[in-house]
Amino acid sequence: MFRITKEFHFSASHQLTSLPPEHQCARLHGHNYIVEVELSAEALNEHGFVRDYHELAPLKQYIDETFDHRHLNDVLGHDRVTAECLAQHFYIWCKARLPETTAVRVSETAKTWAEYRP
Repeated sequence: MFRITKEFHFSASHQLTSLPPEHQCARLHGHNYIVEVELSAEALNEHGFVRDYHELAPLKQYIDETFDHRHLNDVLGHDRVTAECLAQHFYIWCKARLPETTAVRVSETAKTWAEYRP
């Protein structure tokens, strides 16, 4: 199995209102997010790729136009905007356009990652 990954970055705010008021994530705050998409294939295409990295440009455009410097609660329309939910959201978006998508990871900090891999 061949695997490739590509990383994307955006900055955004969110608020986890279901948490107790004293929890730091219940307050409005922001992160510099990293999204890493993984694509896999058993065989390479005629050019020797799983997928040409340039074909992931629509994901960059989607992130830049929809998520970057936005309030994620408004973007996704709910108050459970966790790294886990974002990983699933980006996985579904990518899988519909890039069938080789096998996982998406999202980081809110340098030390934390959430992954969605069905």
